[in-house]
Amino acid sequence: MSNVEADPAEMVCGDPPAPARTVTVLSPRDVPLGGPRAMRVRRTLPQRQRSLIGAWCFADHYGPEDVAATGGMDVAPHPHTGLQTASWLFTGEVEHRDSLGTHAFVRPGELNLMTGGHGIAHSEVSTPDTTTLHGVQLWIALPDEHRHTARDFRHYAPPVVEAPGATIRVFLGSLAGSTSPVPAFTPLLGAELSLAAGARLELDVDPAFEHGVLQDIGGVTVAGTTLAGGELAYLAPGSPTLELVNDGTGPARVLLLGGTPFAEEIVMWWNFVGRTHDEIAAYREAWQAGSDQFGRVEGYQGAVSWLPAPELPHARIKPRRNPTA
Repeated sequence: MSNVEADPAEMVCGDPPAPARTVTVLSPRDVPLGGPRAMRVRRTLPQRQRSLIGAWCFADHYGPEDVAATGGMDVAPHPHTGLQTASWLFTGEVEHRDSLGTHAFVRPGELNLMTGGHGIAHSEVSTPDTTTLHGVQLWIALPDEHRHTARDFRHYAPPVVEAPGATIRVFLGSLAGSTSPVPAFTPLLGAELSLAAGARLELDVDPAFEHGVLQDIGGVTVAGTTLAGGELAYLAPGSPTLELVNDGTGPARVLLLGGTPFAEEIVMWWNFVGRTHDEIAAYREAWQAGSDQFGRVEGYQGAVSWLPAPELPHARIKPRRNPTA
């Protein structure tokens, strides 16, 4: 997963504690990725009101997209540091290659989790048979203790858990009696929830976690707040339960993200997560110089062999902190 904006903002992300039972609705902003035919995504993290949910630090939601009209996804080899990328699709298929030598496919209902601690590179291309592309790209910040960890790649197809009027796929952490075997560096939760029309679902959740509910299709009410248009509801820690209601006449689907509040301040720019502006600048310089820090991606057949980094901002960006709710 790449942030292929031509002029990405540099952000220092760190969130103060929020009072229990707080529900904050984050509206997505539309972000074009690349040229005139490129994909457009709805970004809900990071933003001014909220930088992180647990260690989840980036959330782009795209589609359903007609690949014939946009050209689909074709992202040349690009770098990552200090994070994990979680690929989750609802429709379509994406071919993944990375500098570990991994050649894999991202398919609906299956998690691909790539760890780019000290440095990794990868490419992403929607497959020729894909006509509609619909999914999310998520980043997870690595804590300081593990942010220089070795490259890694995990694939997991979670079982479908049946609940009254709902189905649940848990791809990270534990929920509804289902536990993902994929290891995480901080306590995390990631799950897809689908609700039938009129369904009400009450879930037992970890009260130490803050949670985010990302609306995908249908209208869903979260703790009394109705979501639509790709909105993300943020819920502060403190409650042992979470209620979701589909009041509509058709199906609804959301992603549930959670984790213990991330205590560290991070700097994000382009595809790098670090701790200081100077560190980000060093990552950019290493990528531009072809450093072995990121390795090589073999087998990518695109028009360009790698994705150059944009120019850094001319000034250091002041830290952004969420206002206390």
